[in-house]
Amino acid sequence: MPIELEPIARLRAQLQRLNHVLRGRLWFPHVPLAFLMGLGGVWLLQDDLGANWHIYATQLLEGGSHLNPRLLPPLLIGGGMLTMAFGLLWRSRLAWAMALLLAATAAVSTLVSDHANGSVLLAYFALVLGALLFAWRQFDRTSVAASTLFALTSVAMLLTYATFGSYYLGAEFKPPIGDLVTAFYYSMVTMSTVGYGDIIPQTSQAKLFSVSVIVLGVAVFATSLTAVIAPMVSSSLQRIVNRKGPRMKRENHFIVIGNTSLALNTWRELARRGRPVTRILREAPDPGQDADTDIVVGDPSSADVLNEAGALHAEAVLAMLADDSENAFVVLAVKELGGKARTVAAVNDARHLSRIKLVQPDIVIAPQVLGAELMAMLLSGEQVTPQFVMQRVFQQVAPSTEASRAGGMDEG
Repeated sequence: MPIELEPIARLRAQLQRLNHVLRGRLWFPHVPLAFLMGLGGVWLLQDDLGANWHIYATQLLEGGSHLNPRLLPPLLIGGGMLTMAFGLLWRSRLAWAMALLLAATAAVSTLVSDHANGSVLLAYFALVLGALLFAWRQFDRTSVAASTLFALTSVAMLLTYATFGSYYLGAEFKPPIGDLVTAFYYSMVTMSTVGYGDIIPQTSQAKLFSVSVIVLGVAVFATSLTAVIAPMVSSSLQRIVNRKGPRMKRENHFIVIGNTSLALNTWRELARRGRPVTRILREAPDPGQDADTDIVVGDPSSADVLNEAGALHAEAVLAMLADDSENAFVVLAVKELGGKARTVAAVNDARHLSRIKLVQPDIVIAPQVLGAELMAMLLSGEQVTPQFVMQRVFQQVAPSTEASRAGGMDEG
């Protein structure tokens, strides 16, 4: 049974219109999240170090030889949050991952440390964590340049923390760490989890510090390597999984979604006329089948899949799935992306016609709905005109009058 769409569709349609009016694609949610991240970093620094925290930050950048070891964690966590706030403005996926890690670290630090506003800070960082997790789909930029920049920044901050921390706690190791070179060596060995065993922490504080370096090192290196390497190999992997040949240029083309008879015939007729067509399917076709067809495999209502298919630069996106509710969600997803593409929604059940119109596709096509009406007219001896057929097959939706017509057009 199709999902009851009306309440969900109304809400999503209203949110989509509000997002379009406010030009939300240009600033939401990455700008508010960057502000929250930067504010959290400043708040943590002021709560731990006071209003003159920037003096300690300057000392750290200049070498930090006179810094108290207890100042390092808040300096690096708060400074890292400020740095990743800029990365969130770029909608970098690596910056999002590192921001998530830093927000979690800040929450744990607040929980175990003595803060004057501990409960408020903890609630704030929990809010930031929730907002980051909720908006993960929006951080989809994985360029090699941006990923490399933030990967190097993350590794440098972790290395600074590990080097100076082991240097300040040097007397608590065996043999003692008495210079920065030895501290750097121990940091690299510990971060990489090699662990030669030539320098061993002796006290509980030194052991806990070493554990923190290992955990952070594994997390930072894994995230950084993934973010830098993934953009280099993603196109090749997608071509192997989703395609059998070279991909066409996805601009000014048509996107046909679904594997129904209507979708297959529409794709074939467009291709026969020499029009560029990309198909979106939930499952990859059998090997050798449709080898010359441009195909994207995935969830057709996903923004990532639609972006991969070039929905932003398409002439039209045709949602022709067997489930009317899925067609409605595809139309909403395309409208949320923006771009110039017209939206076409197929209707398989007459009962869902008015609900499909709630999401305001540019064209509603209902050939199966038309069949019953034509049969009744022919059997009753009524005249069937070309104008009537075109009006009933392609029921174009005017956004300005949609609210008044949504119920009336369903009666036919």
